[in-house]
This record gives sequence, structure tokens and C-alpha cells, in this order.
Amino acid sequence: MKNFNKAYIAGGCFWGMEDLFRYREGIIDTEVGYQGGENENPTYRYHPGHAESVELTYDPSKTSFKEILDYFFRIHNPTTVNQQGNDRGSSYRSTIFIQNEEERKIAEEIIEIVNKSGRWDSKVVTTLEPFAPFWPAEPNHQDYLVKNPNGYTCHFERFEHTFLE
Repeated sequence: MKNFNKAYIAGGCFWGMEDLFRYREGIIDTEVGYQGGENENPTYRYHPGHAESVELTYDPSKTSFKEILDYFFRIHNPTTVNQQGNDRGSSYRSTIFIQNEEERKIAEEIIEIVNKSGRWDSKVVTTLEPFAPFWPAEPNHQDYLVKNPNGYTCHFERFEHTFLE
């Protein structure tokens, strides 16, 4: 059995984030859910304070946390507070849920690189929140854009080249 790692990110509607990450090299599994809020067992209809997040299971021999964050900052707008596209509210905030000090250092480094790149018109407002329990979303939200190929998403690759080049 291989040793896989998990990363937890939020950057707007979880459907679009999940759909783009599922095709990345080294990503073994994706699951959408809720994190960082006020209640246990949140639902799509009731998740006060929770961000719509994605749990990424990845093979560290094929991709790294740094590469995951690089892609994360290329597929959503990290400069808007509590908003992605038409979605507004704290559920749609840009957040990295930090599991340890190494992840914090990597996240801070990537944010600095993204800010220095000048690719975005404004500075990154992505928050680094301590890891909070991940509550899987209801089954109809898992793999939503696979099940509904014409479903709503505001996520796409905004920059062809990585921030790491």
C-alpha cells in the first residue's frame, strides 16, 4: 500500500475545483465537503461558516503540496474576498486548511510567489486556516460535473504557465 497524503483547499464552488483537480497527475481521489464552520454534520442547505472545500488525496511521489497550491492559484481568483464568479458569501472564500507547519511554510511561500508574479491585479487574500474537520458533502455533490457535464462552474485555468517557473 502506497503512502498517500491529503490536502484541503477551498476556492469557491467545490464542483469546479474538484473537476479540474481530478485530472491532475498524482491526484488519486477527490471529495467535496465542508470545513471551518460552526456546526457538525453540515449540509448543502445548512453549513454556517463552512467553506465549500475539496479533499485531495495525492501521491507525493508524483505531485507535491507546492504543485497542488500552484494549480489552486491558477484555477480560481484568490484576490476576491468571499466570492468566486457569481457565488458570494463565506462558503466561497479562498482558504488553505493547514495541517502542519511544513504546509504553512509552503503556503506562505507560494502566496509570496503569486503576489510577486503580478499576474493578478490585486494581492492574494487566501486565508490559511488551521485544519478543521472535513465533512463530506451529500452524494449528489460528489463528482457533480461528471454527472452533470453542463453544470455550473466558475473555475478554469487562468494562466497556462505555473507560478513556479
